Amino acid sequence: MELSALTHSPDVQNRAPAIHVSLSRVGVTGVEKVIRIGEPGEEQAYHAKLECFVDLGPRQKGAHMSRFEEVVNEAIGEAIFGRTRLRAELLAQQIAENVRERQDALRAEVTIEARYPEYKPAPVSGIPTQEIYTLFGCAVASEHGTRRMVGVAAQGLTACPCAQELVAASARERLSEDGFSGGDIERILEAVPVATHNQRGLGTLHIGCVEDAPVDVLAQDLLEIVEGSMSSEIYELMKRSDEGAVVEKAHRRPRFVEDCVREMIKGVVERYGDLGDRTFVSARQENLETIHQHNVVAERFGLLGELRDELTTNEHLRHHTSVREWLDAAGA
Repeated sequence: MELSALTHSPDVQNRAPAIHVSLSRVGVTGVEKVIRIGEPGEEQAYHAKLECFVDLGPRQKGAHMSRFEEVVNEAIGEAIFGRTRLRAELLAQQIAENVRERQDALRAEVTIEARYPEYKPAPVSGIPTQEIYTLFGCAVASEHGTRRMVGVAAQGLTACPCAQELVAASARERLSEDGFSGGDIERILEAVPVATHNQRGLGTLHIGCVEDAPVDVLAQDLLEIVEGSMSSEIYELMKRSDEGAVVEKAHRRPRFVEDCVREMIKGVVERYGDLGDRTFVSARQENLETIHQHNVVAERFGLLGELRDELTTNEHLRHHTSVREWLDAAGA
């Protein structure tokens, strides 16, 4: 009798709350899974962390937390057993749409952050080195439709242009005092990379495509753009020849944190010229300073059409479309 009463008792979550106020986000964080991403038969294992949220109406006490876990497990299982091509943003979309339906919510949001290895050769010796990257998938499902984003994060090396100019100026003075001509001095400085201080850079790039986008946005392409935006790529394992090549490359391509973001934007515009103007782009660079105790950050986000216009006109746009605006504009 007691078991029957317990089985058929109404869910506490469905009761009316004492205070009738809707909540913007209710859900779960820190959900960890191993997922396999890639073409059928060529999938790669990723360690992923997931976050799932829904909005909660003013007349519902709480969300059904166990349903988040159920939907995540079902979506991963369907992708694995269905042997379909699995991508982080598509998995996020599937989970968001199912969570919204299960929770009877107006809006559901899912974010996936997955860490995975890639192997690439060192620049001179060619020895294979394992590098760890981060892949992001994000989706927001509402009554108007679903929007999704794919993103990557990578590390690199940047060399400071300002300090390099200061060192070069001092070198010119000393060389001139030693009797070198102006022409010889410039030839020397051109041949020998000038010293400066370095930073380890953290670059992040997201692209959000509307439905029926004409081209696929691939994580590997985004990684190339991010790593190429900095002064040099970095490698976990290097021989001496590799170290020399990395340091010299970085010092021949000094870049501020702002330069890295602009290089990423330029790379997206050039690589994805076939994408529509409503495509969303977000680029972020953080440099871990070596001669200061603070770090430096630069960002740019907006629609691809906005970025194209700004690159063409050189005019400063007053409004930059944010990720929240873009994700919530599904169906618009």
